[in-house]
Amino acid sequence: MELTVECQKRTAESKPNTLRRNGLIPAVLYGHNGTESLALTLNAKAAEILVKKASLNNTLIDVNIPEASWSGKTLLREVQTHPAKGFIYHLSFFAVASQKSLEVEVPLHFVGEAAGVKLSGGMLDPVMTQVTVQCPPDSIPDAIEIDVSAMNIGDALHIREVPLPAGVKVVGDPNQVVVSVLRGQGGTEEASAE
Repeated sequence: MELTVECQKRTAESKPNTLRRNGLIPAVLYGHNGTESLALTLNAKAAEILVKKASLNNTLIDVNIPEASWSGKTLLREVQTHPAKGFIYHLSFFAVASQKSLEVEVPLHFVGEAAGVKLSGGMLDPVMTQVTVQCPPDSIPDAIEIDVSAMNIGDALHIREVPLPAGVKVVGDPNQVVVSVLRGQGGTEEASAE
């Protein structure tokens, strides 16, 4: 999924609280020009919609900054919210156009019903709900689907066995368990024998 947002350059003398009172959210863009950062603002309503639709460090966002004559693909790196009131306080974007490869968090979606759950009364135990992957900016998966239908009681799926889209590589211990099927508390004698 890709989203688009338009930002304006923020002047050095502008005060963050004044901006917020005027319906603008302070933001910053990193990596658009080497190590430089760029102070920005965006409409508070646009920021709310963006935060609802985007996943941190996962969703590509096209950021347009007309005054800076810059437009490019970014990731939403950080969302700061007011501790008491919960409204968006600040956003941080990271430009990815110049990056050949990124490390991003991708959610895992378990599909199907494990045979050990359906037939033997076991329990599906998802050990991980997301995984860190390395991939080109234009190949970031929204999620990785894992079919658990063939899993029986005692089975475990490891990171090395996770089906990945082309160009995507998992970062981390390949022997880490992602999901397993445990014996249920009310398991049958047949399940116990397994």
